[in-house]
Amino acid sequence: MADSESIEFYAKYKDWIAVKKITIREDTKPEEIAMEVASIRQSIDRKAFEILGIDTQTLDNYANELTKNMKKSYNNLAQVVQNLGKQEAKEQIQKATKGKTELEEIAATYLFRKVVQNLNFDFDVSQEMLEKAYPYLKMPKPPGRKPKA
Repeated sequence: MADSESIEFYAKYKDWIAVKKITIREDTKPEEIAMEVASIRQSIDRKAFEILGIDTQTLDNYANELTKNMKKSYNNLAQVVQNLGKQEAKEQIQKATKGKTELEEIAATYLFRKVVQNLNFDFDVSQEMLEKAYPYLKMPKPPGRKPKA
């Protein structure tokens, strides 16, 4: 393996800046590479919808409401997907697209993906999946506020 292999992702669009980079050496494990690729995908997935002007926060809130107190199960998934066909879901999509009908199908895709993810299913390899399979990959959380002595 060459010394200079790497995966690099740089993006700058208006106020959005994303930088992801991993240098790949002989001792770099495949799961470490997969973690970086998953991180890149997760960085750009949401941003694509936002760039189009879709109010993802509205859809996130609605998805959270639809999946509140639900655990991972195919029965719950079927129930939630059925709810996506109701008028209330269509209204939330219209609200998120600010009446731009050309964006409704795209927003519906975002909403569908969000409810599936809220139920702990996914379509792609995610950082969370990899952390579960390979606990040593878990990124340490930044320290919070320290209590006064």
